[in-house]
Amino acid sequence: MPNKSHAQPPLAVLWDFGGVILSSPFEAFRLYERAVGLPEDFIRMLNARNPDTNAWAKMERSDVSLTEFVTLFEAEAQAHGYTLDGWRVLKAISGDIRPQMVEALRRCKAAFRVACITNNMKTGEGPGMARSPEKAAAVAEVMTLFEHVVESSKVGFRKPDPRIYQHACELLGVAPERCVYLDDLGINLKPARALGMRTIKVGDPDVAIAELEAIVGIPLRG
Repeated sequence: MPNKSHAQPPLAVLWDFGGVILSSPFEAFRLYERAVGLPEDFIRMLNARNPDTNAWAKMERSDVSLTEFVTLFEAEAQAHGYTLDGWRVLKAISGDIRPQMVEALRRCKAAFRVACITNNMKTGEGPGMARSPEKAAAVAEVMTLFEHVVESSKVGFRKPDPRIYQHACELLGVAPERCVYLDDLGINLKPARALGMRTIKVGDPDVAIAELEAIVGIPLRG
Protein backbone atom coordinates (compact mmCIF):
# COMPACT_ATOMS: atom_id res chain seq x y z
CA MET A 1 0.00 0.00 0.00
CA PRO A 2 1.24 3.54 -0.68
CA ASN A 3 2.28 5.79 2.17
CA LYS A 4 -0.37 8.46 2.80
CA SER A 5 0.79 9.98 6.05
CA HIS A 6 2.78 12.86 4.54
CA ALA A 7 1.52 16.34 5.26
CA GLN A 8 3.30 18.07 2.36
CA PRO A 9 2.24 17.49 -1.23
CA PRO A 10 4.76 15.75 -3.50
CA LEU A 11 7.05 17.69 -5.83
CA ALA A 12 8.39 14.77 -7.86
CA VAL A 13 7.28 11.37 -9.14
CA LEU A 14 10.00 8.75 -9.68
CA TRP A 15 9.37 5.70 -11.85
CA ASP A 16 10.91 2.29 -12.28
CA PHE A 17 10.86 1.27 -15.95
CA GLY A 18 10.60 -2.51 -16.42
CA GLY A 19 7.46 -3.75 -14.66
CA VAL A 20 6.04 -0.22 -14.41
CA ILE A 21 6.24 1.64 -17.74
CA LEU A 22 6.94 -1.70 -19.43
CA SER A 23 5.15 -4.95 -18.66
CA SER A 24 7.03 -7.14 -16.19
CA PRO A 25 9.87 -9.31 -17.52
CA PHE A 26 8.73 -11.96 -15.03
CA GLU A 27 5.86 -12.76 -17.40
CA ALA A 28 8.36 -13.58 -20.16
CA PHE A 29 10.52 -15.52 -17.72
CA ARG A 30 7.55 -17.72 -16.78
CA LEU A 31 6.80 -18.45 -20.42
CA TYR A 32 10.39 -19.58 -20.93
CA GLU A 33 10.30 -21.67 -17.74
CA ARG A 34 7.16 -23.45 -18.91
CA ALA A 35 8.65 -24.02 -22.37
CA VAL A 36 11.77 -25.76 -21.05
CA GLY A 37 10.37 -27.41 -17.92
CA LEU A 38 11.90 -25.21 -15.22
CA PRO A 39 10.07 -24.68 -11.91
CA GLU A 40 7.82 -21.62 -11.94
CA ASP A 41 9.69 -18.46 -10.86
CA PHE A 42 13.03 -20.31 -10.90
CA ILE A 43 14.71 -17.39 -12.69
CA ARG A 44 13.24 -14.91 -10.24
CA MET A 45 14.50 -17.07 -7.36
CA LEU A 46 18.02 -17.08 -8.81
CA ASN A 47 17.92 -13.30 -9.13
CA ALA A 48 16.84 -12.92 -5.48
CA ARG A 49 19.56 -15.16 -3.99
CA ASN A 50 22.70 -13.28 -2.93
CA PRO A 51 21.23 -10.12 -4.48
CA ASP A 52 24.42 -8.07 -4.09
CA THR A 53 26.85 -10.62 -5.49
CA ASN A 54 24.96 -12.86 -7.93
CA ALA A 55 25.40 -12.79 -11.71
CA TRP A 56 22.37 -10.54 -12.20
CA ALA A 57 23.62 -7.92 -9.75
CA LYS A 58 27.09 -7.93 -11.34
CA MET A 59 25.56 -7.44 -14.78
CA GLU A 60 23.34 -4.53 -13.68
CA ARG A 61 26.40 -2.80 -12.18
CA SER A 62 28.39 -3.52 -15.37
CA ASP A 63 30.90 -5.52 -13.32
CA VAL A 64 30.80 -8.30 -15.93
CA SER A 65 30.30 -8.55 -19.69
CA LEU A 66 27.21 -10.19 -21.13
CA THR A 67 29.22 -13.30 -22.00
CA GLU A 68 30.55 -13.47 -18.44
CA PHE A 69 27.02 -13.01 -17.11
CA VAL A 70 25.70 -15.90 -19.18
CA THR A 71 28.49 -18.19 -17.89
CA LEU A 72 27.88 -17.16 -14.26
CA PHE A 73 24.08 -17.30 -14.50
CA GLU A 74 24.05 -20.72 -16.12
CA ALA A 75 26.45 -21.95 -13.41
CA GLU A 76 24.11 -20.63 -10.68
CA ALA A 77 21.24 -22.55 -12.29
CA GLN A 78 23.37 -25.70 -12.47
CA ALA A 79 24.23 -25.33 -8.78
CA HIS A 80 20.49 -25.60 -8.08
CA GLY A 81 20.10 -28.64 -10.31
CA TYR A 82 18.73 -27.09 -13.50
CA THR A 83 19.99 -26.12 -16.95
CA LEU A 84 18.96 -22.91 -18.69
CA ASP A 85 20.07 -20.76 -21.62
CA GLY A 86 21.37 -17.44 -20.31
CA TRP A 87 21.08 -15.79 -23.71
CA ARG A 88 17.38 -16.67 -23.95
CA VAL A 89 16.86 -15.18 -20.51
CA LEU A 90 18.47 -11.94 -21.67
CA LYS A 91 16.17 -11.79 -24.69
CA ALA A 92 13.14 -12.02 -22.38
CA ILE A 93 14.02 -8.93 -20.34
CA SER A 94 12.42 -6.10 -22.31
CA GLY A 95 8.62 -5.96 -21.86
CA ASP A 96 5.90 -4.12 -23.76
CA ILE A 97 5.03 -0.45 -23.26
CA ARG A 98 1.94 0.15 -21.13
CA PRO A 99 0.14 3.10 -22.79
CA GLN A 100 -1.90 3.98 -19.69
CA MET A 101 1.32 4.35 -17.68
CA VAL A 102 2.83 6.56 -20.37
CA GLU A 103 -0.29 8.76 -20.24
CA ALA A 104 0.02 8.97 -16.44
CA LEU A 105 3.69 9.91 -16.83
CA ARG A 106 2.82 12.65 -19.35
CA ARG A 107 0.24 14.14 -16.99
CA CYS A 108 2.62 13.97 -14.03
CA LYS A 109 5.31 15.70 -16.08
CA ALA A 110 2.99 18.68 -16.56
CA ALA A 111 2.67 19.20 -12.80
CA PHE A 112 5.68 17.59 -11.11
CA ARG A 113 9.36 16.80 -11.57
CA VAL A 114 9.78 13.32 -13.07
CA ALA A 115 12.70 10.90 -13.23
CA CYS A 116 13.33 7.22 -13.87
CA ILE A 117 15.38 4.84 -11.71
CA THR A 118 16.12 1.59 -13.51
CA ASN A 119 18.23 -1.47 -12.88
CA ASN A 120 19.48 -2.42 -16.32
CA MET A 121 22.44 -3.77 -18.19
CA LYS A 122 24.36 -2.90 -21.33
CA THR A 123 22.28 -5.09 -23.63
CA GLY A 124 19.72 -4.26 -26.28
CA GLU A 125 19.23 -0.67 -27.35
CA GLY A 126 18.88 2.09 -24.76
CA PRO A 127 17.79 2.11 -21.10
CA GLY A 128 14.76 -0.07 -21.84
CA MET A 129 17.01 -2.85 -23.22
CA ALA A 130 14.86 -3.20 -26.34
CA ARG A 131 15.72 -6.09 -28.63
CA SER A 132 14.65 -4.44 -31.92
CA PRO A 133 15.23 -0.99 -33.48
CA GLU A 134 11.46 -0.36 -33.65
CA LYS A 135 10.94 -1.09 -29.98
CA ALA A 136 14.05 0.87 -29.08
CA ALA A 137 12.63 3.91 -30.88
CA ALA A 138 9.33 3.62 -29.00
CA VAL A 139 11.13 3.29 -25.67
CA ALA A 140 13.41 6.22 -26.51
CA GLU A 141 10.34 8.39 -27.11
CA VAL A 142 9.03 7.52 -23.64
CA MET A 143 12.44 8.19 -22.11
CA THR A 144 12.37 11.77 -23.41
CA LEU A 145 9.53 12.46 -20.96
CA PHE A 146 11.87 12.03 -17.98
CA GLU A 147 14.07 14.87 -16.80
CA HIS A 148 16.67 12.33 -15.70
CA VAL A 149 17.14 8.60 -16.25
CA VAL A 150 19.30 6.95 -13.59
CA GLU A 151 20.63 3.64 -14.94
CA SER A 152 22.38 1.13 -12.68
CA SER A 153 24.67 0.08 -15.54
CA LYS A 154 25.98 3.66 -15.77
CA VAL A 155 26.13 4.80 -12.14
CA GLY A 156 27.62 1.53 -10.85
CA PHE A 157 25.09 0.80 -8.10
CA ARG A 158 21.61 -0.68 -8.29
CA LYS A 159 18.34 -0.86 -6.42
CA PRO A 160 17.87 -1.55 -3.54
CA ASP A 161 21.10 0.38 -2.75
CA PRO A 162 19.87 3.65 -1.15
CA ARG A 163 22.48 5.61 -3.10
CA ILE A 164 20.59 5.24 -6.37
CA TYR A 165 17.45 6.87 -4.93
CA GLN A 166 19.49 9.61 -3.29
CA HIS A 167 21.26 10.24 -6.59
CA ALA A 168 17.92 10.70 -8.38
CA CYS A 169 16.73 13.13 -5.72
CA GLU A 170 19.95 15.13 -5.97
CA LEU A 171 19.61 15.37 -9.76
CA LEU A 172 16.07 16.73 -9.34
CA GLY A 173 16.91 18.92 -6.36
CA VAL A 174 13.96 17.46 -4.43
CA ALA A 175 14.07 15.95 -0.94
CA PRO A 176 13.05 12.26 -0.72
CA GLU A 177 10.07 13.04 1.50
CA ARG A 178 8.61 15.17 -1.31
CA CYS A 179 8.85 12.28 -3.82
CA VAL A 180 6.55 9.44 -4.86
CA TYR A 181 8.22 6.28 -6.17
CA LEU A 182 6.64 3.47 -8.22
CA ASP A 183 8.23 0.02 -8.57
CA ASP A 184 6.96 -3.50 -9.12
CA LEU A 185 9.29 -5.05 -6.52
CA GLY A 186 8.80 -4.66 -2.78
CA ILE A 187 12.53 -5.08 -2.14
CA ASN A 188 13.12 -1.90 -4.18
CA LEU A 189 10.38 0.07 -2.43
CA LYS A 190 11.63 -0.59 1.10
CA PRO A 191 14.74 1.66 0.93
CA ALA A 192 12.75 4.37 -0.83
CA ARG A 193 10.27 4.37 2.08
CA ALA A 194 13.15 4.41 4.55
CA LEU A 195 14.42 7.60 2.91
CA GLY A 196 10.96 9.17 3.34
CA MET A 197 9.40 8.62 -0.07
CA ARG A 198 5.79 7.68 -0.60
CA THR A 199 5.75 4.41 -2.50
CA ILE A 200 3.40 2.46 -4.76
CA LYS A 201 3.90 -1.21 -5.61
CA VAL A 202 2.86 -1.77 -9.21
CA GLY A 203 1.04 -4.99 -10.00
CA ASP A 204 -2.08 -4.14 -11.94
CA PRO A 205 -1.10 -0.85 -13.67
CA ASP A 206 -4.63 0.58 -13.48
CA VAL A 207 -4.76 0.03 -9.71
CA ALA A 208 -1.35 1.68 -9.34
CA ILE A 209 -2.46 4.68 -11.38
CA ALA A 210 -5.51 5.10 -9.15
CA GLU A 211 -3.25 5.03 -6.08
CA LEU A 212 -0.98 7.63 -7.66
CA GLU A 213 -3.96 9.85 -8.48
CA ALA A 214 -4.96 9.76 -4.80
CA ILE A 215 -1.51 10.99 -3.80
CA VAL A 216 -0.85 13.65 -6.45
CA GLY A 217 -4.42 14.94 -6.59
CA ILE A 218 -4.74 15.29 -10.38
CA PRO A 219 -6.42 13.05 -12.98
CA LEU A 220 -3.92 10.74 -14.69
CA ARG A 221 -6.20 8.95 -17.13
CA GLY A 222 -7.90 10.06 -20.31
